Amino acid sequence: MKHKLLFLFFCYGLMPVFLYAQQDKSDLAAYLMVYFKDDTHSLHFASSRDGYRFTDINAGNPVIAGDSIAEQKGIRDPHMMRGPDGYFYMAMTDLHIFAAKKGYRTTEWERDGKTYGWGNNRGLVFMRSKDLIHWTRSNVRLDKSFPGWEEVGCMWAPELIFDAEKNKIMVYFTMRFGNGLNRLYYAYANDTFTGLETEPKQLFQYPKFNKNFIDADITQVGDTFHMFYVAHDGTPGIKQAVSNKLQEGYQYDDAYYDPEPTACEAPNVWKRIGEERWVLMYDIYGINPHNFGFSETTDFKTFTNLGRFNEGVMKAVNFSSPKHAAVIHLTLAELDRLEAYYGKGK
Repeated sequence: MKHKLLFLFFCYGLMPVFLYAQQDKSDLAAYLMVYFKDDTHSLHFASSRDGYRFTDINAGNPVIAGDSIAEQKGIRDPHMMRGPDGYFYMAMTDLHIFAAKKGYRTTEWERDGKTYGWGNNRGLVFMRSKDLIHWTRSNVRLDKSFPGWEEVGCMWAPELIFDAEKNKIMVYFTMRFGNGLNRLYYAYANDTFTGLETEPKQLFQYPKFNKNFIDADITQVGDTFHMFYVAHDGTPGIKQAVSNKLQEGYQYDDAYYDPEPTACEAPNVWKRIGEERWVLMYDIYGINPHNFGFSETTDFKTFTNLGRFNEGVMKAVNFSSPKHAAVIHLTLAELDRLEAYYGKGK
């Protein structure tokens, strides 16, 4: 594995800044899907060597139990990125929507539903690992991080992207105040990935102000940032906004980019290794049982419908009904180690 780390040290007062070389892209040869399931509210992994056929590495069982890492005893919406320091970073929603039924609390929601809305929460789970097996974890509560954020009604679907200009990890997520409309916000994680060091700012303004918009996913291609998100404007579906800056300037596009006639959410874009093709993956929650859908593009303008899991070229081998997933690239050595630890789904 050609994983070369360059350590450059700069001192600003007492604070060192660490810069690293990126993982050699020629080593990347496999895919890891991180997802959760409603029946477990826990973290699951599925692997693929070709980007078409995914196998749950733990036979459909969680790799990390939600009740072991989350304040609400359940997680949702996992997202993972490979950092430029050689670590893997993961963020998840701290929320269990069936906690009362499971005996984790005595009320339906953590706070009053009329005041704070469906599934209200104020926390995220941050995790970091060198090997995808052993993790450090921090529970991040927005209301305890900064004064004045106590009335946040939800903090959902966090995603991570490295801001090269700031040399920091940007966390972006869905948030609302009280029982109001959902919006997209961003903040920056601290250097130890144990919390937020900046207060949230709005990432994008949907021009139809009386509508919810949620679940952002940002992909950088060259100097362009493509943000896919969910617009609740009629049947919820996937839209795209484009900018030449990470934190601002996203231009509204009224088109829908998923081919589904029913409700979709949780877009995630990942690149096919060695090709100039990208896959747009989304959670089709408007069908029962719910499933993932896939479309493919070379230019982010025209998309080819690849169908749903096990109804087209995309296959889910030993698992069903995944929810809100993200896909990253791995080396074969990383994947072999991970599969060996969990037994390759047997």
